[in-house]
Amino acid sequence: MNAFEIHGGKPLKGEIIPQGAKNEALQVISAVLLTEEKVTISNIPDIVDVNKLIELLGDLGVVVERLSKDTYSFEAKNIHLDFFKSDVFKSKGGSLRGSIMIVGPLLARFGTAAIPKPGGDKIGRRRLDTHFLGFEKLGAKFIYDAENNFFNVDATDLKGTYILLDEASVTGTANVVMAAVLAKGITTIYNAACEPYLQQLCKMLNRMGAKISGIGSNLLTIEGVERLGGTEHRLLPDMIEIGSFIGLAAMTGSEITIKDVQYQELGIIPNVFRRLGIQMELRGDDIYIPAQSHYEIDTFIDGSILTIADAPWPGFTPDLLSIVLVVATQAKGNVMIHQKMFESRLFFVDKLIDMGAQIILCDPHRATVMGLDNKVKLRGIEMTSPDIRAGVSLLIAALSANGRSIIHAIEQIERGYQDIDIRLRALGADIRRIDAMPKAH
Repeated sequence: MNAFEIHGGKPLKGEIIPQGAKNEALQVISAVLLTEEKVTISNIPDIVDVNKLIELLGDLGVVVERLSKDTYSFEAKNIHLDFFKSDVFKSKGGSLRGSIMIVGPLLARFGTAAIPKPGGDKIGRRRLDTHFLGFEKLGAKFIYDAENNFFNVDATDLKGTYILLDEASVTGTANVVMAAVLAKGITTIYNAACEPYLQQLCKMLNRMGAKISGIGSNLLTIEGVERLGGTEHRLLPDMIEIGSFIGLAAMTGSEITIKDVQYQELGIIPNVFRRLGIQMELRGDDIYIPAQSHYEIDTFIDGSILTIADAPWPGFTPDLLSIVLVVATQAKGNVMIHQKMFESRLFFVDKLIDMGAQIILCDPHRATVMGLDNKVKLRGIEMTSPDIRAGVSLLIAALSANGRSIIHAIEQIERGYQDIDIRLRALGADIRRIDAMPKAH
């Protein structure tokens, strides 16, 4: 079993380039199914979840060509619709949560799709209702085959309509948008997600010939068209990686420059880290973080303890709450972390407590962190990564801790972070990959 061995407590220094955005990649790569013409996408991260989706498209009949390390062309001229019924599809689709994203484009173009019940992170319930309720509103009929864990969908006559989403789901909005672009008539989606990733998808679809207005708001209007053509598209840098590297710099007292961040697309993220006391400055489109031996958590104006909570965009992304929680363990002051969207994402704090952090887990959604102000360093321990974001949070904790840490189940981390050990070593981190079995508890 692969694990990371880390000797922490060393300040890092240098420049790091964030990878392309994983969550955007899963959407825009699925969108190539909407046209038989060639679509070229660059800045694609070389990570497990994205590579699995690309492989799945190849199995469906998409001609995939890798033009460089981060650039692919896709041509979805001849799609094997019978592949849906195969055991190979059931196995591959079921192991990748992002496989749900191919349903909208396939419904739009071919009027049919099937998808095994997807997998993904163990972070609590992640409903798919938003996707299917949206498809139903457009006229699709779906049947859940409980025996085989399959969703079968028929959408031979999709018609534009008014859709009020039950939640502002990013993937749900993206899927319904992709189904609506080729539907007859006008579709209005209210309570739409408006994350930069979704804006990127909509802009790409418009370049392909779609007619989507309201991009960047929670009210999208889509005028259905007959067909879409090819295009070229470049992914944004991954905002979750950028936030992770800001947290890494603070926790390890490091001087780090994060390159080419597309700052205008980061929304509230830099300001949330500033409220933890982290200094940073924008240099061109790079974020420069000076080495800081001390950072102090802000309070609310009335002096009460700061609460940082996740919310739909333009609120704070839930994917960075675990990073904020870890960073707060060495700040001066206290903060309440409120994870509203997923009920199990805070369960990794027991490992931080084992490392010496002062945290009270109030319930599955809330944790209070009492910062140690760098007076007491975390200590290295052996631990297992429960999911992508918690895994990177534990990695950051280990890099700041005194002594040796071992992190097991690093395939969880590598689902979302490309060459993370190589890039950290380039900054001076003492991290290496080892074969190790987790200790029995």
